[in-house]
Amino acid sequence: MRIVQLIFIGFILCIPLKHFSQDVTLYQQFNGRYDYVAIGNTLNFFPNGSFPTCDILTSSSANLSLNPNQNVVAAYLYWAGSGTGDLDILVNDVPIASERVFSNTSINGRIYFAAFTDITSLVQNQGSVNYTISEFDLTAVIPTYCSTGSNFGGWAIAVIYQDESLPLNQLNVYDGLQSVPNELSITLENLNVLDNEGAKIGFIAWEGDATIAVNETLSINGNPISNPPLNPVNNAFNGTNSFTGSTELYNMDIDVYNIQNNINIGDSTATIELTSGQDFVMINNVITVLNSQLPDATIVLDNYLQNCNELEMEFNYTVFNTNSTDFLPANTPIAFYINEQLVGQSNTQNNIAINDFESGSIILTIPDGLMSPFELMMVVDDNGSQMGVVTEISETNNAFNDFIDLLPLPSITSLPMITRCNEGFDSANFNLIDSLPETVDSSNVLAFYENLADLEANENELLFPEGYSNISNPQTIYIKVEGTPCYDIYQFDIMVENCPPWVPEGFSPNDDTINDWFNIQGLYNIFLNHELIIYNRYGTLIFEGDNSTPWSGKANRGLNNLGKLLPTGTYFYIIYLNDPKYKPLQGWVYINY
Repeated sequence: MRIVQLIFIGFILCIPLKHFSQDVTLYQQFNGRYDYVAIGNTLNFFPNGSFPTCDILTSSSANLSLNPNQNVVAAYLYWAGSGTGDLDILVNDVPIASERVFSNTSINGRIYFAAFTDITSLVQNQGSVNYTISEFDLTAVIPTYCSTGSNFGGWAIAVIYQDESLPLNQLNVYDGLQSVPNELSITLENLNVLDNEGAKIGFIAWEGDATIAVNETLSINGNPISNPPLNPVNNAFNGTNSFTGSTELYNMDIDVYNIQNNINIGDSTATIELTSGQDFVMINNVITVLNSQLPDATIVLDNYLQNCNELEMEFNYTVFNTNSTDFLPANTPIAFYINEQLVGQSNTQNNIAINDFESGSIILTIPDGLMSPFELMMVVDDNGSQMGVVTEISETNNAFNDFIDLLPLPSITSLPMITRCNEGFDSANFNLIDSLPETVDSSNVLAFYENLADLEANENELLFPEGYSNISNPQTIYIKVEGTPCYDIYQFDIMVENCPPWVPEGFSPNDDTINDWFNIQGLYNIFLNHELIIYNRYGTLIFEGDNSTPWSGKANRGLNNLGKLLPTGTYFYIIYLNDPKYKPLQGWVYINY
């Protein structure tokens, strides 16, 4: 069953006047097993024009009767009348102040008002009782309106309730303030018609007179509707309440109409048309209730994970089926866009029940060269071509977008250089841990790298930083240290330098493998261009060597003893290091067998 009900607040004038108004638009939507009932009453003693006196009540009552299985989810109070309005009233002795006020001013300066307040908690607490509106006082302004027959005051409460025996419905509440001097057309949007059976429409109107029936009609989608005998097709505003059958709601109507076959399956809008040859009607509220068993998918981004300067990011999201009337089926597609470019697709895993949700995650590759921040858009019920595959209550709330900042490569902090003595061929052994400043906890160090590209890619980590041999001289080393929100980067240089050689006082070239040659520590394979000159004690040159020719106690210069071991004794050496930092070394060395 589908129920459509309209609440109109209006008034009737004998002469049409120019007016000012606020358009009737969607105020609230409910999806589920919902329907509603309206109660209310007038403050008028009699129909306008029936008696010479012009008095008005300051209170009136109406009874609300709900079944035990009808649970109140919302209750909206509207009250209206002549003048600028009494905006503070009592409901069952509870003070009520208006939350919203609507107004209408005629061309001759006469002002009419309507007010609104959400009294859901009050009705939920008091339930099915008699509701009395009091201290609603228009007595000071009413006499000035009697001459035009526009003296009126009244109130209505629309009570929206949930009942598990009802079909799944979509209930829309619209309000505003539009008047009908001769005719009025209102288009109700955000409808979803799945079933035409049992469709209904109703309204509340002020200052409706049973004796006036001048072209007074209500139409839906061009079709005049009626509810005889209570509401004839030519007298819609006639002081009746079709919820109770009353004909004594003077200058007020609360009526319900069956509009089956006046609205079609698939309709997303309905056009309400009112005509009145004599009455001036203000429409303040419209409610539609449509049978609508559909899901309504929405999606939000929960959080995302990213590493510094990486193009892969993990996004965590939640798909909701809130405010729906049917489950959202499994495998509903989800599309992910970055700056409007499709970068990933996913889908829901399970059927998502009404008002339930499902969480998911996806790893997306960020396009290379993207500027930060970039726009991420997630769209549920999107097959990747901006097309949906699931019919929903609303097709306009499937997207979520946010701007995401990329974590840039952190700045690099330079540390002091580490130098070690050359151990040969510009190489030395370094303990890289020694490079860490006191401010860095060694337990937070993630890795050491030989270049920045490896650090960024997490590749080729140095496995033994405690004993590292350099591959160039000098060489830059990079350290990745755990930090927030990104890691920290440190860099330092390691350098190998030629330290002063150490010259032994003697050696014994007797082939016992112990100290058999003139082993000058820190010379060979370090000072690669050095020259070694040896003289005997008489000043005769007996040996010339270099990096590839060490001295083992034999002569390679002179006329005698070439290639033979020299006798025991003291010999004079000169070492030309050919290094601008060092002068030649010279001294005596002793050969002893």
